[in-house]
Amino acid sequence: MPTLYFKGKTFVQNHHLAVKYHQLVPKKELSLSNKVSLHDNLIIQGDNLKALKALLPTYAGKIKCIYIDPPYNTGSDNWIYNDNVNSPMIREWLGHVVDKEDMTRHDKWLCMMMPRLKLLRDLLAEDGVIFISIDDNEESHLRILVDEIFTETNFLGKLPRRTKAGGGSAAADFAIEHDYVLVYAKNKVYLPKLFIPHDPEYALRYKEEDEEGKYFWDTMERSSTATTPYKITAPDGSILTGKWFRAEDTFKADLKKGEVKFLKKKDGNWSVQFKQRMGAGKKIRSLIENEFKSNQAEYEQFGIKVQFNYPKPVSLIKELIQASTEPEDIILDSFAGSGTTAHAVLELNKEDGGNRKFILVEQEEYANTITAERVRRVIKGVKTSKNENLKNGLGGTFSYFQLGPEIEMESVLRGNNLPSFIEFARYLFYTATGEEFNEKAINTKTGFIGESKNYEIYLQYKPDIDWLKKNALTLDGVKALPPFSKKQRLVFGPAKYVDDFTLLENRVDFCQLPYEIYRLQK
Repeated sequence: MPTLYFKGKTFVQNHHLAVKYHQLVPKKELSLSNKVSLHDNLIIQGDNLKALKALLPTYAGKIKCIYIDPPYNTGSDNWIYNDNVNSPMIREWLGHVVDKEDMTRHDKWLCMMMPRLKLLRDLLAEDGVIFISIDDNEESHLRILVDEIFTETNFLGKLPRRTKAGGGSAAADFAIEHDYVLVYAKNKVYLPKLFIPHDPEYALRYKEEDEEGKYFWDTMERSSTATTPYKITAPDGSILTGKWFRAEDTFKADLKKGEVKFLKKKDGNWSVQFKQRMGAGKKIRSLIENEFKSNQAEYEQFGIKVQFNYPKPVSLIKELIQASTEPEDIILDSFAGSGTTAHAVLELNKEDGGNRKFILVEQEEYANTITAERVRRVIKGVKTSKNENLKNGLGGTFSYFQLGPEIEMESVLRGNNLPSFIEFARYLFYTATGEEFNEKAINTKTGFIGESKNYEIYLQYKPDIDWLKKNALTLDGVKALPPFSKKQRLVFGPAKYVDDFTLLENRVDFCQLPYEIYRLQK
């Protein structure tokens, strides 16, 4: 497999592991939900690399569909490299706009994308799929990079998308009217087939239905090249010869199952017919045509006056989601922009009664005033819209979070930026076990924070430095733990005043904060 080398690669290829976990701070006043929760639809404001890392404890391996529309790196995107990687060379890049004159703009873009793609892969479900919009500026580089991270065997396709028609007389060489959508599976072995629903007009022909689904009676004899000649015995014993649309083995199997019937025509000849069944859906076309052109005006109907480069229409993202998800799945967009992905999810739910959830991450200041505001208006309704559903409101909720301080273990005992009990529990549970954290399992009275394959896990902690200095696991604390099951009990705490034999006797493993949380993964 070809390998892509670029300046800074050695410093960023494991940078996602060094990124600190950050708190996700709920903002009730910016949310549209009675109960702000990480299990709601989410809009997260903050650096998307840090936000993706913060989502891991709750959503690792749970995202069914990822759509991202990163900066195309045309030199006019006005994006800035901001990842504080431990490298003097890369630190010199920080805070500078990447423009056309920047001789390292491709290197910077790849350094920005690599750790994000690795975290996105960690968040993706085994049967999940990622769609990435890109144009010719970085498509060739991106393809090799994603091959490296997802492996080339999981490449599903490159879909050229028509973005506009007409104009282009001022173009230097060609009037560019397209970009691409790259498609990769997390694991192609587990990926179901990607179908979108049939057009309503197409489905009308399937007028009959039985326990196996809808069908219509279709003729076996065809004049096309996609036929097979063989002999068929009619009910009166006569032999029918012709070119048949079904292979002989398939015909014989269908005949036994009652999927074939013989009709006597007016001229006395036999017509052989079979049940043509409606498939699960139709495939996305490899060439994405005019109905998916970029549409700046599409979100201006919400009263949002702002210019986005290469805005994507709802119809495009909705079709990608429709092909790759079930009604209860989760969709993630970590370059959320104007919030088109959330709009697409809510519109699709309205149409088919689904309960898909979206997670948007947007690091720019307009995360609330544009991204979230569009979603608010989509949910509540846009009275001027020509779309009846959108006019009345698509319904739904979302919880708004901002990226908070990092959860720095060394600072816990110093009392700096102490996380809440829930945030700390989420971080500890995922770091120690690598398994999904379930917030609903918490019992603050006993300190129970969850159960892994091997442990029942407890946390002795309050976001109070004086409390942390004075409290420890004691003999009374061990005896007060709920009765153990077959699993060992794992207790995190600032200190312990109980001997190792007593812990062993009571099947307790003690981990002193903050030093021992990684030992279970060694």
